[in-house]
Amino acid sequence: MAYPTVQLHINGEWRAARGGKSLPVINPATEEVIGEVAHASTADLDEALDAAARGFATWKKVSAFDRSKLMRKAADLLRSRADMIAALMTAEQGKPLGEARMEVMAGADVIDWFAEEARRAYGRVIPARAEGVYQLVIKEPIGPVAAFTPWNFPINQVVRKLSAAVATGCSIIVKAPEETPASPAELVRCFVDAGLPAGVVGLVYGIPAEISEYLIPHPVIRKVTFTGSTPVGKMLSALAGKHMKRVTMELGGHAPAIVFDDADLDLAARTLAGAKFRNAGQVCVSPTRFLVQEAMYAPFVEKFTAAAKALKVGNGMEEGVQMGPLVHDRRIPWVEGLMADARQRGAEVHTGGERIGNKGYFYAPTVLTGVTKEARMMNEEPFGPLAMISSFKDFDEVVEEANRLPYGLASYAFTRSAKTANAIASKVESGMMTINHLGLALPEVPFGGMKDSGYGSEGGSEAIEAYLNTKFVSQAGL
Repeated sequence: MAYPTVQLHINGEWRAARGGKSLPVINPATEEVIGEVAHASTADLDEALDAAARGFATWKKVSAFDRSKLMRKAADLLRSRADMIAALMTAEQGKPLGEARMEVMAGADVIDWFAEEARRAYGRVIPARAEGVYQLVIKEPIGPVAAFTPWNFPINQVVRKLSAAVATGCSIIVKAPEETPASPAELVRCFVDAGLPAGVVGLVYGIPAEISEYLIPHPVIRKVTFTGSTPVGKMLSALAGKHMKRVTMELGGHAPAIVFDDADLDLAARTLAGAKFRNAGQVCVSPTRFLVQEAMYAPFVEKFTAAAKALKVGNGMEEGVQMGPLVHDRRIPWVEGLMADARQRGAEVHTGGERIGNKGYFYAPTVLTGVTKEARMMNEEPFGPLAMISSFKDFDEVVEEANRLPYGLASYAFTRSAKTANAIASKVESGMMTINHLGLALPEVPFGGMKDSGYGSEGGSEAIEAYLNTKFVSQAGL
């Protein structure tokens, strides 16, 4: 299928930028320019802000029951268009077509989840101390939202923010990623085609710093939600705090994956290899530091390396491909820099460690041992297909290493002992832990981190709270 010219969506209209400016979209598997995306100017942002204010005034009056029905329709539309949207996502982002389709279908499930939460944003009545007094807690939509999303999951990262805003009666302006613009545009189109009123959702693209610096301080915007790197998240949080804007921050991670001596070796190696190399390691919750107890260390390295070597890397459109390219040319030198530093410090490469071919941004699935704690890749989020495996002696040692970094997003553990499972879940400082399986990022469960990995949740019943104001009304009869 032909890749579209991706437009802005402002005040119910799909259109080019007012100044006519656009940016190229590149297929990371071929390095070919496959399309263009409209580049918003200040004039476009002003129109989007005006529309969001009017859209909020309209949408907040719509009942939760009717908001839920519209969202259900949007989810059905998304499912019906999954094959088309997945092809666009693979062309612009690089992940295998099967992974792209799974992301689209999971996005529809997220919409359905929030559609139900819309109908259950309950207030409460607090028993009063005096007769004839009613003490009411009322939940109200916070107002227009500014959302900023990354390129690694073009549907998944937008759909959580968009669905939470629409479910609660807010309007939202989405600054979607310029590298992968078509798939989030099609997500927005599903909501529009389902009947969402003009102004409730706006979609813009452009230079991220310019757009965030304009939208966040603007008085129309009442809430900011961002998914991306920790350094950028800190800057946006500071800017939002200066203007007393509520924020949700889902930031970087450096997830420990802990394998105890009593773990199921085959299950641990197979499960963690799949999680590590999904989306070429460009996943905020990707396991990165593999910490394996001494008796299990050598066989785990062998099995994990074999799993990495067996992966078929290539264009995500091709049959049987299990890992695609990195998303853009800037990722290759980043990964190569991490590798050069690790090698210089004595790391051993068991497989990978090099770029594949000279066309497309492909990097081989890589397994390393002997990576020192001083190495960059053991301290900076690698965000690529790099797996660093180390050994540990006892429980206290692995807890210390797991908590050494300021990150606290996701963590993994494998053990047959219920006592060990409970203890490691209690001790590791992360917003999420999954033990003996992959159980993160379902619509109905919380999704968020602690420490430098951000705050707030984008999943579960907790997710809509950040989009609601709590109002207390105490009323006495006359």
